[in-house]
Amino acid sequence: MDPTIKDVAKKANVSIATVSRILNDKPGFSVKTKTKVLRVIEELGYQPNAIARGLVSKRTHTIGVLMPTLLDMFAARILNGIDDYAHELGSSVIVCNTDNNGQRTLKYLRVLAEKRVDGIIFVSEYLKDEYYKVMSDMKVPIVLVSTMSPDYPVPFVKVDDELASFAATEYLLKQGHRRIAMIAGSPEDPIAGVPRIKGYRAALNAEGDEEAKELIVSTQDFSYESGMMAMEKIVDHPLKVTAVFASSDELAVGAMSYANKRGIRIPEDLSIIGYDNTRLAQMSTPPLTAVGQPLYEMGNKSAEMLFSMMNTGETAESCLMPYTIEERETVTRI
Repeated sequence: MDPTIKDVAKKANVSIATVSRILNDKPGFSVKTKTKVLRVIEELGYQPNAIARGLVSKRTHTIGVLMPTLLDMFAARILNGIDDYAHELGSSVIVCNTDNNGQRTLKYLRVLAEKRVDGIIFVSEYLKDEYYKVMSDMKVPIVLVSTMSPDYPVPFVKVDDELASFAATEYLLKQGHRRIAMIAGSPEDPIAGVPRIKGYRAALNAEGDEEAKELIVSTQDFSYESGMMAMEKIVDHPLKVTAVFASSDELAVGAMSYANKRGIRIPEDLSIIGYDNTRLAQMSTPPLTAVGQPLYEMGNKSAEMLFSMMNTGETAESCLMPYTIEERETVTRI
């Protein structure tokens, strides 16, 4: 039979109320008593019942994370950062794959409400009015990751996508490239599409060189398959580009794969830079130069902000994280 809180109290020679206060981080005990009780809990292998703890603390020690996909390395790194932080504080994470589907997102939000989660982290999607209404009704803290809301006062953790895109394009310009194509997200996507396109265009305009030509191929997502399709359009376009800026690593690797099928050598014939700096960038052949987002740290920071809000009731300050240019082997100077 699994040990109970009564067993812990008996072996530690304290009251059940004292064990409960220690488990729920309430005052009323000495450091010596806390150390003794925690040692007994470890010795017995006691696992506090989350529901019972929730009745006392009004918390379930679970948080909800909504993500548009769980399949790519971008999502995995952010989720790792969130889960590690939550685990250190003794909380569990309920992960919901929304698939960028509005009805599915609302369904998951209702599930999280039924589970009485203590807070929500919303990753890489636009915070629609209907989502915010449901979250507001839940009366729990919310943090956005790799997205932000112009409409609602919700704290966020992200990189400045416009500046990072500017830096990627500027990097190619400094290598001597002037005819630079961009494989972008949707021009209607206000989160990752519009800002990155604006940064790309701003860098070309800032160059002030008549030879600096733009070519934007929009995609509906940031997948490998979309990168292949976009690259076909670029290769067959009259503007013979010397470099490509892809707004995700998966798009970049898809573009490289298509280029290889057409006998185009990377970087001898065509330079490519990606965006995110996931492990895929390191594993590609050749290794992909990329704009680096600190994805794990972004996830970790969002969890830190969420737990701070849960504990203090105060809204956390939004956080812009630094980006980098990770130079590898897919960009050459001309």
